[in-house]
Amino acid sequence: MKVAVSRLGFGGAPIGNLYREIPDEEALGAVEAAWAAGVRYFDTAPHYGLGLSERRLGLGLAGRPRDEYVISTKIGRVLEPFDGTGLDDEGFAVPRNFRRVRDYSADGVKRSLESSLERLGTDRVEIVYIHDPDDHWDVAFGEAYPALEELRSQGVVGAIGVGMNQWEMPERFVRETDIDVVMLAGRYSLLEQPALPSFLPACAERGVSVVACGVFNSGLLSKPVVAEDAKYNYEDAPAELVTRARAIASVCERHGVTLPEVAIQFALGHPAVVSVVIGSRNAAQMTANAAYFSASIPAGLWEELKSSGLLDAEVPTP
Repeated sequence: MKVAVSRLGFGGAPIGNLYREIPDEEALGAVEAAWAAGVRYFDTAPHYGLGLSERRLGLGLAGRPRDEYVISTKIGRVLEPFDGTGLDDEGFAVPRNFRRVRDYSADGVKRSLESSLERLGTDRVEIVYIHDPDDHWDVAFGEAYPALEELRSQGVVGAIGVGMNQWEMPERFVRETDIDVVMLAGRYSLLEQPALPSFLPACAERGVSVVACGVFNSGLLSKPVVAEDAKYNYEDAPAELVTRARAIASVCERHGVTLPEVAIQFALGHPAVVSVVIGSRNAAQMTANAAYFSASIPAGLWEELKSSGLLDAEVPTP
């Protein structure tokens, strides 16, 4: 990838009031703690809090040397003023003063990016992802990607990517376009690796970088002890996955490490993966995530996971 990112990235969804409201000082504290931990890659999107995440990230990075960090944002959901009452109905505790309009057209790309740059307070972003085009392949491939190619040639965008919760459509982008990076959510994690047989080899073959996110699988792997009400794919985790996560956690405990430590570091074992992006809503959470990232994982843990069948023998590990 033409853009260098830090191995640990900051995920901006929580500072967009994901699930619950947080004050500005907590959100800005998370960005400050990320910087102090050496994070230099910051990801956000208009979708996150109807622009709130972008605005807060821009404030948190204001005054820092612009050439020392990388920002990624996303296109595909254009924000239009809206006079709705109550709170957003897509998971963010923010007023419904905007609505998301799915738009992967060339004009939609430019309008979305212009608004993002204004909220972020910058004249460029290093990476732009086509965000969740699951049901919009034709226009995303036929209009969004060419529009981003033009912006890349102009220097407004450093790299083009696609960000999704599946691997199949991203593989089409990898094989049929000249994208630089894929943000893959949840499909290559300690719990499951469906992206391993086909998608990741395609990325390696084409020189496409992978940014792994969702490595906790919506929370199932986020705590040393797996809770009964743990989430998976944003819903209650199926019993069989809870059982599997607990078996992995037991192996972690035997080797003196924790489930979230191993979950964060697992994805980085694949040579195509250049960064793991973790969401943090405050300084304490960011500091904990940075500690998980830096923990020393004994080689014997990976060996036991493979010998017990909890990891396939072919899965590369750090």
